[in-house]
Amino acid sequence: MGPEILVPLGGMTMVVAIVVGRPMVMAWAKKIENESRRPPLPPEVLTRLERMEQSIDAIAVEVERISEGQRFTTKLLSEVHDAPAALPAKASSSSPATP
Repeated sequence: MGPEILVPLGGMTMVVAIVVGRPMVMAWAKKIENESRRPPLPPEVLTRLERMEQSIDAIAVEVERISEGQRFTTKLLSEVHDAPAALPAKASSSSPATP
């Protein structure tokens, strides 16, 4: 591989690096700039958000328990509805003798 092939290969490599690298560097610089503009959240806000997250998780668990109870009740009611009706008890024909 002589010097006559290295120059064109180097030129093409530079073109690819510029075409691909410039947008990547611009996006990276924009990201860093946007992060520096955004003020950090105060610790009070972070603790409040954490408490809200825990509360929402607790509510989700309770809603799941309610839905399980609803499914169980629906299952019981559908089993009672599907079961054949019990025959009514017949009145006994022999009544107790009266003195």
